[in-house]
Amino acid sequence: MLDLKLIRSHPDLVRAGAAKKRMECDVDRILELDAQNRMLGAEVDGLRQEQKSVGKQMAGADAETRKALIDSQGELKSKLKGLEAQQAEIKQELDALLLLVPNLPAAEVPDGADDGDNVEIKKVGDLPTFDFPPRSHIELGEAHDWLDILRGARLAGSRNYVLKGDLCLLENAIMRFAMDVMVDKGFTPLTVPTLVRTETMVGTGYFPGGEEQAYRCDERDDLCLVGTAEVPITALHQDEILDLEKLPMQFVAQSSCYRREAGTYGKDTKGLYRVHQFQKVEQVIIDVADDARSLDHHHAILQNSEEVLQALELPYRVVNVCGGDLGQPQVQKFDIETWMPSRESYGETHSASRFHDFQARRLNLRYRDAEGKVQFCHTLNNTVAASTRMLIAVLENHQTANGQVRVPEPLRSYLGGRDLLGEPLA
Repeated sequence: MLDLKLIRSHPDLVRAGAAKKRMECDVDRILELDAQNRMLGAEVDGLRQEQKSVGKQMAGADAETRKALIDSQGELKSKLKGLEAQQAEIKQELDALLLLVPNLPAAEVPDGADDGDNVEIKKVGDLPTFDFPPRSHIELGEAHDWLDILRGARLAGSRNYVLKGDLCLLENAIMRFAMDVMVDKGFTPLTVPTLVRTETMVGTGYFPGGEEQAYRCDERDDLCLVGTAEVPITALHQDEILDLEKLPMQFVAQSSCYRREAGTYGKDTKGLYRVHQFQKVEQVIIDVADDARSLDHHHAILQNSEEVLQALELPYRVVNVCGGDLGQPQVQKFDIETWMPSRESYGETHSASRFHDFQARRLNLRYRDAEGKVQFCHTLNNTVAASTRMLIAVLENHQTANGQVRVPEPLRSYLGGRDLLGEPLA
């Protein structure tokens, strides 16, 4: 969330940021409630001081005066109780509204309403040319008996699937390669819960606002399935004050991810592009509150993912996400879109985000700086590899005329040294 002092001192800046993101933000009501809360706070503090003063007077008072002071204490207590209840009600509404205020987008974020207005930064790699009719990942998967969408749907409903044989092994190879790349870069590998408390979803900025996209378990448990390991990793040190010498913290984790994809029915429903469950390797950085340093980290985590795609010989492009396509917590986001021949277009495979202290304030994630002052951390994250979309790209870009799939060199050691998958198709 944003610092209330920032909203108070720069309300027009907050309004402009929300407008750029095309999000509702009732700054006027927040300022009104803030003023009321501070006024009541002053009254409450005054009454408490008065209570203490009356209490001290009782010590040496005679019986008549003591009785009057006791009556006065009763009146003060009753008045204080009423003011505290009023203040609690105001604070509850204020806190709820503050959770809805979007982070301020960077000046470099382009204006625009949706993903059609995202601005291309660069393209990398040559698009494949085929001297044969290329097959989609669905055709390749089903022809080799690697992909069973029918039985996946029978087990768990639409947009589910079963990977079999070499496609299962290829998924594992991609995930392991992505993990190894990040570990070699000094990131600490983690295994994290994929069921988290609601407060963790709120702390990382997914709630309120993203409830429709999340799978929520029995309310007795107050647990949600995560859509990314970003959530448990970023919240790992919630409510802690970190030592300066331990920063930056760089983490990487592979996890199962779950997304309801509410509101997308009828869009990208075929095959593995938009599914409810997949594997993902995620990178997260937690560091000091330094805007320039955060920007450097942002470019670095983007480069990490680009190196994975380049190693796998996959053409891609990078886009600067516009305001209307930017989420509530992000200061700026770069998406990587990888070429998918069956779509005849690039499809989103990675999202690299920086948040400044937006998530850290919600999580109460802090550090003590060199002067001993407690500050909120900055956080960033990016996908390293998301299994299903990476499978689409690898299968379709590296297919051969006879229906086999060429294995990119970095994956071969994970697949028993093989450079081709599948038998030739008729």
